[in-house]
Amino acid sequence: MNYQSATQIKEDQEKNMLKDQLDSIVSNLEHGLTLQDVGMETDISDKDDIISGFDYLQDALDIRYIVDGNGEYLGAQICVAFGGPTIWIDTLKQTVEGHWWQDRHIAHYQEDAMEIDESLRELWGCR
Repeated sequence: MNYQSATQIKEDQEKNMLKDQLDSIVSNLEHGLTLQDVGMETDISDKDDIISGFDYLQDALDIRYIVDGNGEYLGAQICVAFGGPTIWIDTLKQTVEGHWWQDRHIAHYQEDAMEIDESLRELWGCR
């Protein structure tokens, strides 16, 4: 028989929780969050409208801009969770990276349904 210690079981659960959180963020990025999803006041007709990148960024804990030597915008890193776990979205690499103690997980996304990267590009241009 193969027995796992209580510590090993807890570590496995935490790893799965981190992966699930990242997968959820990737799904939100690729499909968008609706006005209803985020609890914004809406009419019944627009409750399924996707929020803008600017709306999404209102809850960002930190934003790090990635620019080239000429100051041209390339992408950004957005901190969406901190402490336990810490999670960053990287628009240049199109990744979501999470850390929880010694565990690390990276998930990739293909679509940016809320146009977060374009919103960040615009914000960078306003500086």
